[in-house]
Amino acid sequence: MKRLLALTALILLWGAPGCRGPGQPPPGPKTADGVSDLARRYQAVHRFSTLFTAHNVREYLSTDDGLDAALQWCRQTAVSKVYLETFRDGYQAERATLERARERFRQAGFEVAGCVTTTRVGKSSTGWKDTISCYTDRATQEKVRAIFEYAASLFDEIMIDDFWFTDCACSACDAARRARTVQIGDRTYPVGGDSWEDYRGELMVRLSRDHVLAAAKRVNPRARLIIKYPQWYDNFHVRGYDVVRETADFDRIWVGTETRDYNDARWGGTVQYEAYFIMRWLGGIGGNKCGGGWYDWLGTTEQTYVEQARQTILGGARESFLFCYGGLQGSTGPRNVQALRAQQPELLAVAKEVRRRRVVGVAAYKPPGSAPGSEARVFDFVGMLGLPLVPCHEFPTHAPAAFFSVHALKDAGFEAELARFIRAGKPVLLTDGLAGRLTNTTVLAAANVHILPVKGAPKALLEMPQDRLDALRAPLLKPLGTSLRAPVGVALYLFGDRSWVLENFTDQAVSVELNNHPWHIPARGWLYQWR
Repeated sequence: MKRLLALTALILLWGAPGCRGPGQPPPGPKTADGVSDLARRYQAVHRFSTLFTAHNVREYLSTDDGLDAALQWCRQTAVSKVYLETFRDGYQAERATLERARERFRQAGFEVAGCVTTTRVGKSSTGWKDTISCYTDRATQEKVRAIFEYAASLFDEIMIDDFWFTDCACSACDAARRARTVQIGDRTYPVGGDSWEDYRGELMVRLSRDHVLAAAKRVNPRARLIIKYPQWYDNFHVRGYDVVRETADFDRIWVGTETRDYNDARWGGTVQYEAYFIMRWLGGIGGNKCGGGWYDWLGTTEQTYVEQARQTILGGARESFLFCYGGLQGSTGPRNVQALRAQQPELLAVAKEVRRRRVVGVAAYKPPGSAPGSEARVFDFVGMLGLPLVPCHEFPTHAPAAFFSVHALKDAGFEAELARFIRAGKPVLLTDGLAGRLTNTTVLAAANVHILPVKGAPKALLEMPQDRLDALRAPLLKPLGTSLRAPVGVALYLFGDRSWVLENFTDQAVSVELNNHPWHIPARGWLYQWR
């Protein structure tokens, strides 16, 4: 009989008082205004951090009372690292205020880093006007250089918020695109093609190297730069994010995991599983460079705010970045923070367990720079079907099972690789959109090939009846030694030692069967078992 070294099973009852992980006390102070004991105990595994935007620095950190309140809030929220922003929306925070706040936080035991948000920098883009810039414009390039030199003169670590892109199509950008050249200051670089994707990708890579990384490190050789990628992974290449080259160039990367409430009138439309998918996908590209996930309060309830935290941690993040201090003081922020604080001991305990384990499951292949066609963000919706996805950016030759969408066609060798994978007898799930575009249709006749009826509307997958869903999952889970009977909206996460997590994203309690064992998960709850 196999012996379990340790076994912990717990159902999180939403809103239940005192619901904490075994033996974990609530956050408590280390000193009167310093880092809490909870944050210190787990900081080697996972930490919580927050940002003071440039305007927050001016509004909240320019007085002793404001600094005292900020320190107290951070302690109560188990925050152990703060980011002080030097620039946002055309405003540069004052040096004296930044230096004073930096030293006060350091004296209280917090780690302190800088941040830059490149909005309203110089010439406006023709696309996202009044926010994004035209980086073909030389004066705007010089402004970028000055912004990062200023930040590097204050901080050894600087994060860039997720507006480090361009969508400009002005006459100057268009002429440079057609000429297949990028001009950064006095330097000219060739561009491999004449598409907007080619030009914007080369522009942002070269601008990053010359006017961000090199500029900052000239001022401060110790400076480390972090690029934070937004959550809209299907559009990275369209706006100039080259995640392979930029990840190689920057010292670290961060991941946008802000999914919010799917039904919110303004911010909705993104299912919770996306935070997990993008965290794991970019984590595969970045490896040890991938630091953490970043989420906010916008368009959230207490439940969906905490779900962002769970998905970020399940995605393997080493830090949860709470955007931002000022925003969390109003609107839904205080209620969200109160809910998060109640769950932080458990979240940190789960982070410790996740950190020790290797995820396993159904490979989900998205080549970098791949276009979604009519299957935008299909991976997020497939994850809501209870398929334990293992996101990957390279063809998953050795995976036990795999899911492929039209994104895979970015890989020139995909069809040959797919044929070999199918011949190996491994279960394969193809979207109907991909199946319709394969030139070698004979592979579709194989018994181990299954077709997912996306029909150009990934969100419609959320309406799949449970009997059809159970039948669809069965062959894909079989090589993993797993079976699951559950409705749509229950996600499954598997680990190499046969530990698992189930999360119910629906507003109703559900009964499921995992490996022929019945479990009951409350609405908006989760269940996990560590071995």
